[in-house]
Amino acid sequence: MPQEVQEHNHPAARIETLIQEIAAFPDPHARATAEELVKALLDMYGEGLNRLLEITAASEVSGIALIDTFAEDELLSSLFTLHGLHPVDIETRIMQALDEVRPFLKSHGGNVEFVRVEDGIAYLRLQGSFHGCSSSTLELAIEEAIYKAAPDLDGLQVEGVPDPQSRPGIPVIFVPPRRHKDNTRSTEQGAGKMR
Repeated sequence: MPQEVQEHNHPAARIETLIQEIAAFPDPHARATAEELVKALLDMYGEGLNRLLEITAASEVSGIALIDTFAEDELLSSLFTLHGLHPVDIETRIMQALDEVRPFLKSHGGNVEFVRVEDGIAYLRLQGSFHGCSSSTLELAIEEAIYKAAPDLDGLQVEGVPDPQSRPGIPVIFVPPRRHKDNTRSTEQGAGKMR
Protein backbone atom coordinates (compact mmCIF):
# COMPACT_ATOMS: atom_id res chain seq x y z
CA MET A 1 0.00 0.00 0.00
CA PRO A 2 1.45 3.46 -0.92
CA GLN A 3 2.59 5.61 2.02
CA GLU A 4 -0.02 8.34 1.29
CA VAL A 5 -2.86 5.79 1.50
CA GLN A 6 -1.45 4.33 4.74
CA GLU A 7 -1.13 7.81 6.30
CA HIS A 8 -4.67 8.70 5.27
CA ASN A 9 -5.98 5.52 6.89
CA HIS A 10 -3.89 6.09 10.02
CA PRO A 11 -3.88 9.77 11.07
CA ALA A 12 -1.45 8.95 13.89
CA ALA A 13 1.14 7.80 11.33
CA ARG A 14 0.73 11.05 9.37
CA ILE A 15 1.15 13.07 12.56
CA GLU A 16 4.31 11.14 13.45
CA THR A 17 5.75 11.84 9.98
CA LEU A 18 5.03 15.55 10.34
CA ILE A 19 6.57 15.68 13.83
CA GLN A 20 9.73 14.09 12.41
CA GLU A 21 9.80 16.72 9.64
CA ILE A 22 9.47 19.48 12.27
CA ALA A 23 12.34 17.97 14.29
CA ALA A 24 14.49 18.19 11.15
CA PHE A 25 13.92 21.94 10.63
CA PRO A 26 17.34 23.59 10.34
CA ASP A 27 16.14 26.84 11.99
CA PRO A 28 15.99 26.25 15.77
CA HIS A 29 13.47 29.10 16.28
CA ALA A 30 11.10 27.72 13.62
CA ARG A 31 11.50 24.21 15.06
CA ALA A 32 10.77 25.41 18.63
CA THR A 33 7.75 27.45 17.45
CA ALA A 34 6.30 24.52 15.50
CA GLU A 35 6.86 22.14 18.43
CA GLU A 36 5.18 24.62 20.79
CA LEU A 37 2.23 24.87 18.39
CA VAL A 38 1.85 21.08 18.32
CA LYS A 39 2.03 20.97 22.13
CA ALA A 40 -0.58 23.73 22.47
CA LEU A 41 -2.94 21.92 20.07
CA LEU A 42 -2.50 18.63 21.91
CA ASP A 43 -3.16 20.38 25.23
CA MET A 44 -6.31 22.03 23.87
CA TYR A 45 -7.71 18.81 22.43
CA GLY A 46 -6.70 16.86 25.54
CA GLU A 47 -8.58 19.35 27.69
CA GLY A 48 -11.56 19.08 25.32
CA LEU A 49 -11.62 15.30 25.67
CA ASN A 50 -11.31 15.67 29.43
CA ARG A 51 -14.30 18.05 29.48
CA LEU A 52 -16.33 15.54 27.42
CA LEU A 53 -15.59 12.82 29.95
CA GLU A 54 -16.30 15.05 32.97
CA ILE A 55 -19.61 16.30 31.57
CA THR A 56 -20.67 12.79 30.53
CA ALA A 57 -19.82 11.32 33.95
CA ALA A 58 -21.69 14.09 35.80
CA SER A 59 -24.69 14.17 33.48
CA GLU A 60 -28.03 12.55 34.14
CA VAL A 61 -29.09 13.00 30.51
CA SER A 62 -28.10 11.29 27.28
CA GLY A 63 -28.52 11.69 23.55
CA ILE A 64 -29.35 15.13 22.19
CA ALA A 65 -29.70 16.59 25.69
CA LEU A 66 -26.12 15.54 26.45
CA ILE A 67 -24.88 17.03 23.18
CA ASP A 68 -26.64 20.29 24.11
CA THR A 69 -24.81 20.20 27.45
CA PHE A 70 -21.51 19.76 25.59
CA ALA A 71 -22.32 22.81 23.47
CA GLU A 72 -22.79 24.95 26.60
CA ASP A 73 -19.15 24.33 27.57
CA GLU A 74 -17.01 27.17 26.18
CA LEU A 75 -14.04 25.00 25.16
CA LEU A 76 -16.17 22.28 23.58
CA SER A 77 -18.30 24.86 21.83
CA SER A 78 -15.21 26.43 20.27
CA LEU A 79 -13.87 23.02 19.20
CA PHE A 80 -17.23 22.08 17.65
CA THR A 81 -17.30 25.41 15.81
CA LEU A 82 -13.72 25.01 14.60
CA HIS A 83 -14.67 21.73 12.93
CA GLY A 84 -18.11 22.78 11.70
CA LEU A 85 -19.77 20.42 14.19
CA HIS A 86 -21.60 22.83 16.49
CA PRO A 87 -24.94 21.24 17.37
CA VAL A 88 -26.69 24.63 17.62
CA ASP A 89 -27.25 26.43 14.31
CA ILE A 90 -25.56 29.79 13.84
CA GLU A 91 -28.80 31.81 13.82
CA THR A 92 -29.80 30.41 17.21
CA ARG A 93 -26.35 31.13 18.65
CA ILE A 94 -26.57 34.73 17.39
CA MET A 95 -30.03 35.23 18.90
CA GLN A 96 -28.83 33.80 22.23
CA ALA A 97 -25.88 36.21 22.19
CA LEU A 98 -28.19 39.14 21.49
CA ASP A 99 -30.39 38.08 24.41
CA GLU A 100 -27.31 38.37 26.63
CA VAL A 101 -26.40 41.88 25.44
CA ARG A 102 -29.98 43.18 25.25
CA PRO A 103 -30.25 44.30 28.91
CA PHE A 104 -27.21 46.57 28.41
CA LEU A 105 -28.73 48.03 25.24
CA LYS A 106 -32.13 48.53 26.87
CA SER A 107 -30.51 50.33 29.81
CA HIS A 108 -29.43 52.94 27.26
CA GLY A 109 -32.83 53.22 25.56
CA GLY A 110 -32.26 50.86 22.67
CA ASN A 111 -32.56 47.35 21.34
CA VAL A 112 -31.08 45.14 18.62
CA GLU A 113 -32.88 42.95 16.11
CA PHE A 114 -31.43 39.94 14.29
CA VAL A 115 -32.21 40.31 10.57
CA ARG A 116 -30.47 37.38 8.84
CA VAL A 117 -27.23 35.54 8.08
CA GLU A 118 -26.25 35.65 4.44
CA ASP A 119 -22.96 34.46 2.93
CA GLY A 120 -21.43 34.16 6.40
CA ILE A 121 -22.35 37.72 7.41
CA ALA A 122 -24.81 38.43 10.22
CA TYR A 123 -27.09 41.41 9.66
CA LEU A 124 -28.46 43.23 12.70
CA ARG A 125 -30.56 46.36 13.16
CA LEU A 126 -30.31 48.73 16.10
CA GLN A 127 -33.46 50.41 17.39
CA GLY A 128 -33.88 53.29 19.80
CA SER A 129 -32.02 56.38 20.91
CA PHE A 130 -29.17 54.87 22.97
CA HIS A 131 -28.89 57.96 25.14
CA GLY A 132 -25.69 58.25 27.14
CA CYS A 133 -23.82 55.57 25.17
CA SER A 134 -21.39 56.04 22.28
CA SER A 135 -21.86 54.06 19.09
CA SER A 136 -18.39 52.50 19.49
CA THR A 137 -19.37 51.16 22.94
CA LEU A 138 -22.58 49.70 21.50
CA GLU A 139 -20.83 48.10 18.56
CA LEU A 140 -18.09 46.63 20.77
CA ALA A 141 -20.61 45.07 23.19
CA ILE A 142 -22.57 43.55 20.31
CA GLU A 143 -19.46 42.33 18.44
CA GLU A 144 -17.99 40.69 21.54
CA ALA A 145 -21.22 38.83 22.29
CA ILE A 146 -21.76 37.74 18.67
CA TYR A 147 -18.20 36.60 17.95
CA LYS A 148 -18.01 34.72 21.24
CA ALA A 149 -21.14 32.76 20.31
CA ALA A 150 -20.47 32.50 16.57
CA PRO A 151 -16.75 32.83 15.80
CA ASP A 152 -17.45 31.06 12.52
CA LEU A 153 -19.07 34.20 11.10
CA ASP A 154 -17.20 35.96 8.31
CA GLY A 155 -18.55 39.38 9.26
CA LEU A 156 -21.10 41.49 11.04
CA GLN A 157 -23.19 44.29 9.53
CA VAL A 158 -25.06 46.54 11.97
CA GLU A 159 -27.67 48.93 10.58
CA GLY A 160 -28.98 51.93 12.47
CA VAL A 161 -25.86 52.72 14.49
CA PRO A 162 -26.73 56.01 16.14
CA ASP A 163 -24.86 59.02 14.80
CA PRO A 164 -23.51 60.97 17.78
CA GLN A 165 -24.29 64.27 16.02
CA SER A 166 -27.92 63.34 15.42
CA ARG A 167 -28.56 62.57 19.07
CA PRO A 168 -29.95 65.34 21.19
CA GLY A 169 -27.23 66.63 23.43
CA ILE A 170 -27.25 68.98 26.36
CA PRO A 171 -28.80 72.21 25.13
CA VAL A 172 -26.43 75.12 25.24
CA ILE A 173 -28.02 78.52 25.49
CA PHE A 174 -25.96 81.51 24.52
CA VAL A 175 -26.64 84.45 26.73
CA PRO A 176 -25.04 87.63 25.37
CA PRO A 177 -23.41 89.94 27.91
CA ARG A 178 -25.74 92.53 29.32
CA ARG A 179 -25.50 95.89 27.63
CA HIS A 180 -26.11 99.05 29.46
CA LYS A 181 -27.52 101.99 27.57
CA ASP A 182 -24.72 104.22 28.78
CA ASN A 183 -22.01 101.88 27.53
CA THR A 184 -23.72 101.49 24.19
CA ARG A 185 -23.94 105.24 23.67
CA SER A 186 -20.37 105.88 24.62
CA THR A 187 -19.22 103.15 22.26
CA GLU A 188 -21.34 104.61 19.48
CA GLN A 189 -20.05 108.10 20.23
CA GLY A 190 -16.48 106.84 20.30
CA ALA A 191 -16.98 105.10 17.01
CA GLY A 192 -18.30 108.33 15.54
CA LYS A 193 -15.23 110.28 16.65
CA MET A 194 -12.95 107.87 14.84
CA ARG A 195 -14.56 108.58 11.51
